[in-house]
Amino acid sequence: MDKYTGKRLDGRYEIHELLGVGGMAMVYRAYDTIDDRMVAIKILKDEFLHNEEFCRRFRNESKAIAVLSHPNIVKVYDVSFGDRIQYIVMEYIDGITLREYLDQQTEVRWKEAIHFTVQILRALEHAHQKGIVHRDIKPQNIMLLQDGTIKVTDFGIARFAHNETRTMTDKAIGSVHYIAPEQARGDFTDERADVYSVGVMLYEMITGQLPFEADNAVSVAIMQLQSTPKPPHEINPDIPEGLEEITLKAMQKNVSQRYQSAAEMLRDIEEFRRNPDIVFEYKYFVDDKPTKYMDAIHTARGDTGSVSYNDNYEYVEEDMKGRRQRQKVRMIIGGILLALILFLGYVGVSALIRSFTEPTEQVDDEVEVPNFVGMVYQTEILDEEKYKDFTFVLQPGNDPDQESGVVLRQTPNAGIMVKKGKEITLIINSAGEETEVPPVTGYEQSKASEVLTGKGLVPDVITVADEETAAGYVIRTDPASGEKVPSGTTVKVYVSSGPASKQVEVPSILGQSQSDAESMITAAGLVMGKVTQRDDSSQPAGTVLSSDPLPGVKVEKGTSVNLTVSSGKSSVKTVDVIVNLPSGVNQDIELKAYLDGTLYQSDTVNPNLNGLYTLSMEGSSGQKQLVIQLNGQEYAVFTLDFDTGKAQQTAQNPFVPEGASSEESTPESENPDDSGGNTGDEGEEPGMDESSTGVTTD
Repeated sequence: MDKYTGKRLDGRYEIHELLGVGGMAMVYRAYDTIDDRMVAIKILKDEFLHNEEFCRRFRNESKAIAVLSHPNIVKVYDVSFGDRIQYIVMEYIDGITLREYLDQQTEVRWKEAIHFTVQILRALEHAHQKGIVHRDIKPQNIMLLQDGTIKVTDFGIARFAHNETRTMTDKAIGSVHYIAPEQARGDFTDERADVYSVGVMLYEMITGQLPFEADNAVSVAIMQLQSTPKPPHEINPDIPEGLEEITLKAMQKNVSQRYQSAAEMLRDIEEFRRNPDIVFEYKYFVDDKPTKYMDAIHTARGDTGSVSYNDNYEYVEEDMKGRRQRQKVRMIIGGILLALILFLGYVGVSALIRSFTEPTEQVDDEVEVPNFVGMVYQTEILDEEKYKDFTFVLQPGNDPDQESGVVLRQTPNAGIMVKKGKEITLIINSAGEETEVPPVTGYEQSKASEVLTGKGLVPDVITVADEETAAGYVIRTDPASGEKVPSGTTVKVYVSSGPASKQVEVPSILGQSQSDAESMITAAGLVMGKVTQRDDSSQPAGTVLSSDPLPGVKVEKGTSVNLTVSSGKSSVKTVDVIVNLPSGVNQDIELKAYLDGTLYQSDTVNPNLNGLYTLSMEGSSGQKQLVIQLNGQEYAVFTLDFDTGKAQQTAQNPFVPEGASSEESTPESENPDDSGGNTGDEGEEPGMDESSTGVTTD
């Protein structure tokens, strides 16, 4: 037993059992005597109490979770950072990790994968809004409850994005199979690194394998930096094209081509859930140059600096500051030379083309981007006829030295030739100015977005089912119309997708009997699928252990639900055996019961006072032999069958009291076969026929 189990921390938390051991901490199930609830307590290992780095990471986890409040993120109730013990008291999750669930399943249906991914993204969206980047999203850090609810845990290496956007002190930390390329290189890290990790998990769930696998962590890290994953449909042809596009977009190595936020990925998933046949037609530029990350590869192979890996395939890259500075200088010089060569080449080729060709009609489709920086969007840009060739996308900015509503930056920059209709992103200064949310309920989606944008607000469209509002029209906004908010505030615009589809939740059937579960499944409009029995469960026969899909998952009506039930072979059964004691004995005798040769029970009995003796034996499977001895003599033998729950008496011997001879104990008879023993078929001892063996079972 470890030193904490059975103890009480700070007079409040009773430690019940050890749940798991991680790299730097142990997790226990405990009882909070003050708030009367079960909790999980993560205790930093003693060997790390004086390690500044591990203490920092441990405290950082508590700080990160403390500012979060979301149903898909584990809650923190209490913390203690003493000299002798440091611990975090968290919500107790009665479930398994997503890693354990994936290891148990032969396959995960894509609808179930989407169900898990949506919850993870909602948790990350909340964390990112609070400025927290998790940086270690992987199945081991995702808890799965019996009802299908997801809880994101372990913010040990999370960072506050506004405090530190690079990996700490030039170290790249995370799990190598799920880490984003920029995090592996020690580059700028923001919420898009978490999006990449979610993409890897989604890939693993829908294909049943990781995108990059190798014999060692170094090789996996190199593949994360360089290799392109095999398209999911080549592994599982049943994967819809739209879901494959979502997965691969989340896993783009170029962060600008990746989803820019968890909310953006969620919007695509919602579109896909409404129409699984949707095709997004995402296209990406592919760089085929194999030496793009050569320095990172050399570093990973140990040419300079140091790289260490732990048992969880996590790695830490250290002591690279000097090398990176030299690399940075070489890269800057090389970049300048390359840019100069490309520029001269572009000028020469352009001049050559212009000298041999006449202007075509396509030139008329291009316009030069004006300089919008310093202009007031509402009065100088909006509705101006001369800017009709551009589509404007507004984003909030904040510069207290500039006038509210002024354009702070623009993309593309002024002077660039673009096609008509090109999107121009303008960063509009809010500078603390408040504006009133306009009423857009009942507006068509695009019109509502235009009105909100015109007021200096940022629309975030969320599609939901609604029975009363036509598809494509606004149901409500959050904040509601009339509320005053700072300029640049994001306004959630809830748009109807039409009536809800005929989806139902898989009922909560775990722990139910098979017959009750079948009734509940049928009542929900679903269909019973195949039933698989498991022999290793201690639950009674027919008890539902798991279902596919999981309880709580929404599926179409008529979907088949497969059950795994206990076979009962390992369930505990009780067999009661009643022993008929010998008649004519009025003195105390010693009774001993041996189960498979091991003393099971010892007692003193008096047959004259009670002619029956009852024994109860427990077992799960197989047969066992029960031998009854009276005063050291073998008296009766029973065979107990725990598979059937039955018992049978197989032998009966006469009892000879101490001091009496075998002749004295034999009834008067000319024939010894009539003595009441079991040597003949006809003169069995009274009370020992088959109907009176006294064997009963539960």
